[in-house]
Amino acid sequence: MSDKLQAPIQAPVQVQEAGVPIQPSETLRCRLYRLLLDPNTPDNYHASIDRFVATLIIANLFALLFEHVPAIHEAYTGWFHWFDVVSVIIFTAEYLMRLYLAPEDPEFAGSRFKRLAYMRSPFAIVDLLSILPFFLSMFIHVDLRMLRALRLLRIFKLLRVVVPAIHEFIAINRGRTFRQKVHALVWPSEHGGKLHDYFDSFIVVWVVISVIAVILESVESIHFILNLEFIILDSVAVAIFTTEYLLRIFSVVEEPGMEGAFAGRFRFARSGSALIDLLAILPFFLEVLLHHLIDLRFLRVFRMMRLLKLSRYTGATKTLVIVMKREWPVLMASAFIMLLLVVLTASLGYLFEHEAQPDKFENIPQSIYWAVITLASVGYGDISPITPAGRAMTIVLALLGIGIFAIPAALLSSAFSDQLRIEREILQNELFEMLADGTISDEEQEIIDSEAKRLHLAKDEVDRLIEKARRQREAASNHALMSLPQLLEQPAAAVERYRELLSQIQQLSMLGDNGRLSALIETSDRVTGFERETWRWMKRRSEVVGSEPAPAAPPSAPPYAGSSAGPSAGPAP
Repeated sequence: MSDKLQAPIQAPVQVQEAGVPIQPSETLRCRLYRLLLDPNTPDNYHASIDRFVATLIIANLFALLFEHVPAIHEAYTGWFHWFDVVSVIIFTAEYLMRLYLAPEDPEFAGSRFKRLAYMRSPFAIVDLLSILPFFLSMFIHVDLRMLRALRLLRIFKLLRVVVPAIHEFIAINRGRTFRQKVHALVWPSEHGGKLHDYFDSFIVVWVVISVIAVILESVESIHFILNLEFIILDSVAVAIFTTEYLLRIFSVVEEPGMEGAFAGRFRFARSGSALIDLLAILPFFLEVLLHHLIDLRFLRVFRMMRLLKLSRYTGATKTLVIVMKREWPVLMASAFIMLLLVVLTASLGYLFEHEAQPDKFENIPQSIYWAVITLASVGYGDISPITPAGRAMTIVLALLGIGIFAIPAALLSSAFSDQLRIEREILQNELFEMLADGTISDEEQEIIDSEAKRLHLAKDEVDRLIEKARRQREAASNHALMSLPQLLEQPAAAVERYRELLSQIQQLSMLGDNGRLSALIETSDRVTGFERETWRWMKRRSEVVGSEPAPAAPPSAPPYAGSSAGPSAGPAP
């Protein structure tokens, strides 16, 4: 389970409070604002619109980059033009929508002319400048190079998303040290806020871009056209990944278990994630520093290691590692059986086919290749037996291979599902503890959302787990259903249980058939002396309730005094 669930939670500063749901009595403009633009309204489209606009802005930047490559721009001029037209239409619609809904924005509540105040705001000016060059070019002649330069202003539209996240980050980390702020930015914590999420998304985007560039660079025709662009892009990617690596090294001492200026950083540098980060940038520096001594172009293929950086942002890899460690003995046993079968198959193949195909079954090590692809049911067909004995043997071994080679996959699949079930049960237990006070705080909700994302749980599944934990908490609060060990752990519930039992005994003495019941208690050998005295006192107590003072308490006889049953008799009910 994540350390977040086990560590004490420090409540961060709340920058914004969640608003109430949209009410049908509100005006149309107010409802549209809260549905589309209000960051405080729950379950609206504000975050989706921001993500879509940010994605479109990034796509425009790439389009502007490729427009500077004549071979690409000349071949797809029409596509570039229509993409720009669609982008301008969307940005214009966004600008007009924000202008129309400006009177509902609390930022302009103090202005007399709210729409004019919006038009004068920095964000609105950036939005207008991002579309204005396109419309100006329709009426006046604008140099194409100037037009492209003005289109770069669209990148500033991202500030609409980033600036509020920066303000939130500053508020949450007020009073903390610089290293703690860096840690909050690059490491998951309750102090990261949205800015940490944007930082992670930024790194993920650059990992994907870098890997795609490495793949396309291997295509000779594309590499010939975009050689300079590939060099610039790789340099920028290395600069970003190097900065990230240094920031993690600098701030890792704030992580639990990584304390110590040298020991903590050295411990992190040896970890798997740090080694992946180092391998993502090392080929670039080795090639730059040692290219005059040795040809290191082969190291470029190791840039694909950057793809492993994505494993930091998903819990699936961690779960798989846990599963493999847990099932390692069984996996090794199945691997041993597979190895024996491969060697046996290769030996038989060499025995039956060597004379008929000496070039393909030259020796047993060379036959291992054929054995593996046969047992794994791949069957490329480049090597196949031609003798009757070899073909008969292949049929039998291929059928055996279907079952033997499927064992590891079945084990991993079953163990992976079982591990997810275990982690979901742990999450449910944590939910049970969180509901001790009857509610789930904002900090606890953030932890639940983080764990739900790691365990790939949908919102309705999380809601069902919360409801199940709430029912368990309500059942546990019913002391009548608690066992004795549970009562010992909760003295208040034990007192209530004790009072209920005494009340039930008193009701028996008042409402029951006293003659028969009393006679049975007096004569039964299963009733201890203490229990008999207690019943007599309770009977006398019920006869005088409401009319006379209560009689003296029952004698403090030992639990089994006066009983013929002896110690074997059970305690009082």
